[in-house]
Amino acid sequence: MSNDKVYQMSFSKIYPLLVNKAVKKGRLKEEVDEIIRWLTGYSQEELEKMCEDPMNYADFFRNAPKLNPDRTLIKGTVCGVRVEEIEEPLMQEIRYLDKLIDELARGKTMDKILRKQGAV
Repeated sequence: MSNDKVYQMSFSKIYPLLVNKAVKKGRLKEEVDEIIRWLTGYSQEELEKMCEDPMNYADFFRNAPKLNPDRTLIKGTVCGVRVEEIEEPLMQEIRYLDKLIDELARGKTMDKILRKQGAV
């Protein structure tokens, strides 16, 4: 799938897929929301509003109030690509979120997922 197709996808359509991936593995919607808020700086109220609005995925990240500076600590692969090596900045932001949701689904603790100090 081309970057443009990913960018044009509606966040309100992607969000339930992120939640379902986590819930199927015994995690909670609230944990997905916490991850998204940590990564983007959106409030819970803003996040819920965007789940109803027809905002595309690119604008969701472009309009993020405050991308977390610790997101650069996210390492590893998503779909066979190392997130830290993605050259397209917008695609890298999208893949950061994918990687965090993968970590949640794999059972990592929230402290580790959110790159909190002292989490091993």
